[in-house]
Amino acid sequence: MRKVDTYQLSVSAYRNIFHKLYKSLCLFANKYVENLEVSKDIVQDVFIKVWENKIEFKNKNNVKSFLYTSVKNKSLDYLKSKHYKSTDHFSSIKMEQIETESFFMREVVVLETSFIIEKAINTLPKKCAQIIRLSSKNFTNAEIAKKMDISINTVKAQKKIAYKRLKPILKEYFVFIAFIFN
Repeated sequence: MRKVDTYQLSVSAYRNIFHKLYKSLCLFANKYVENLEVSKDIVQDVFIKVWENKIEFKNKNNVKSFLYTSVKNKSLDYLKSKHYKSTDHFSSIKMEQIETESFFMREVVVLETSFIIEKAINTLPKKCAQIIRLSSKNFTNAEIAKKMDISINTVKAQKKIAYKRLKPILKEYFVFIAFIFN
């Protein structure tokens, strides 16, 4: 029988993954449990489990997938717990919806795409990035101009510059972004 090579996280790799994914995993758990403090506890529990059990992975790429799946499962376990059921009323219909694979995949894609877009926006000049962020929060050009104390024409010009710069950066992520805004 052939031995399968596995990958175990080093201390520095573990620390790096924790810092890179902690925030997005908390937001992901929060989509299920709708309580940020509980979400943080869930994510911390998952990371502790990985560390204490010295979980081995087939390769580095499996780590992220494992963490998202573990957070999903731990979140669902929390929602099914007697403590949660006795303090909150959670409909069985909603529970069935969030247990689906499509809900899981959509939430992962939404989070990953949000971080990709934010990273791209961070490459823009500060004022330009601020205008795009306000625009993405459904502020009108007039509201943005008033809030930033600039002219509407400046807002339009900055948005045009932003879209021109973001287009090549986000081109390869178009399918994901289209999926989100569908």
